[in-house]
Parts: sequence; C-alpha cells; structure tokens
Amino acid sequence: MTASLPTGLLLAARPKTLTAAVVPVVVGTALAAALGQPVIWWRAGCALLGAAAIQIGTNLFNDLLDFSRGADTAHRVGPTRVTQAGILTPAQVRAAAVASFAVALGCGIPLVVAAGWPILTLGLLSLFFGYAYTGGPYPLAYHGLGELFVLTFFGLGAVGGTYYLHAGALAWPVALAGVQVGLLACALLAVNNLRDVDEDARSGKRTLAARLGVGFGRSEIAVCAFGPLVVNPLWLGTGDRLAALLPLAALPLALAAVRVVWRNPPGPSYNRALARAAGLQLAFGALLAAGLAL
Repeated sequence: MTASLPTGLLLAARPKTLTAAVVPVVVGTALAAALGQPVIWWRAGCALLGAAAIQIGTNLFNDLLDFSRGADTAHRVGPTRVTQAGILTPAQVRAAAVASFAVALGCGIPLVVAAGWPILTLGLLSLFFGYAYTGGPYPLAYHGLGELFVLTFFGLGAVGGTYYLHAGALAWPVALAGVQVGLLACALLAVNNLRDVDEDARSGKRTLAARLGVGFGRSEIAVCAFGPLVVNPLWLGTGDRLAALLPLAALPLALAAVRVVWRNPPGPSYNRALARAAGLQLAFGALLAAGLAL
C-alpha cells in the first residue's frame, strides 16, 4: 500500500481519539472559571497543544510497537495501522513519535516556568508513560493496565493539571471532573480492546478484555459510558446546577455506543461504537464545561 507521508501520519495520529486530549483541558479550564479562579488563556492553549502532542505521540508509538511485537497483523479488524500496512516505515513512525513528544516538551517548558515543579512532574510522567503504554520491558497495555494509565493521565492528571495552571492549587471538584472525563476516555480504550480481543489474545496482548472475556469487556464499556452520567448530580453539591443537568443530554450517545457492543460480537462493527464513544466524550465534556462556565 502506498500513500503520501502526510496522509500516513494523519492515519497514525488517529485524530478521532484526540477528544481524550482536548476534553480534559477544556473541562479543567471551565472548572477554574466556575470556582472563581482567573483563567490564563495562553496557559490553556499550551496545555491543549501539549496534551494533543502527547496523545499523538502515544498513538504513533502504539502503532510502531504493536507491529514490532506482533500484535498488529493482516487480520486486524480495526482502523488501518500504518506500520503494519506498510504505509510508513518504522523509522518514519518512530521519528514522528519522537517529534510529537518534543512538541509536547516545548509546550511544557513555559508552563513549568509559570507554574513550577508540579507541572514538571506531571509532564515528565505523561511523556514516560505515553511511551511505556506499549514500550519498554513492561508495556502497560500488554498487562491489563491501559485503563489505569488512561484514567490517571487523561482524566485526573489532565483535568487537575489544567486547573492547577490557572489556580496554583487543587480543589475537590477536580477529582469529580477528572474521574468523569477519565472514564469516558477509558470507554474509548475498552471499545478498542474488545473489538481486537481475539487478535490480542493470539498475540499475547493481555488487555482486560483478553484476560477476563467478552462479557467483562461489555460491562466495562457500559460502566465507563454511563458512570459519568450516574455521578453527575454530585455537581449539585458545588452549587453548579447547570453542570449537574446539561451533561445528562449526552445520555442518548452513551446508549448508542453501548448498544453496538451488546448487540454485536467483537469485530468491525465496533468501529461504529468507537466513533460514538468519541462523540459521547466530546459532547459530555462540552456540556459539562458549558454548565460550569455558565
């Protein structure tokens, strides 16, 4: 298969997954405004670009390292992986992944200067575990730890880090928002893992779905999709009535995503569920941010 370098890089970046990077920054910024903190827009912009760069770099390393470990084969049912398909060479994907992490590092430097060592620590850990997700001697994704990584860094860490950039401290609502956003990011991962459960089991990639079976995978997706909606009324405790109510409008999207995985066996049809899970995260995040800001 042949394609231009930009086309191959766009495929490998998996733009549909970038909601996992964008939503926590938007929610963290809106939460800062809701709690009376000054919103510093240049910091939010750097955080947004840096988070997207970490997400893209992680996706690129995932494409490269899954292929090198034999987890991606010609029998793959998910979206095209550029290394396995021969669209890009391993060297090209590796260079793009390193460049993405370099962009993230560049975005982080002014944030570290402005906000100090907590941001430095979070940034370095994000870069390290972005690679360790599929790289290194103990790749997280191959040992059923992918969800923990996503909840920590694309939920609690990203929302908390963004809030800290504006406020210089943390507050308990950060944990609620971080868990909600992180669960929705986990829903994306869980759909992806359940779709690929057979191939992952054959290749030794021991995701939670591969370890515990299809039934568990379906239940996990339901919990991750519906969980943020179930706990959303807790925002009433902060006095944010709109934040407690507006995100509930995303319920049909959660139902649509879960319905696909419960009515169909793992396979190509789950790509529709993946798109719906991304739409759910984007809609929920936008509605929550709007509720907080208003």
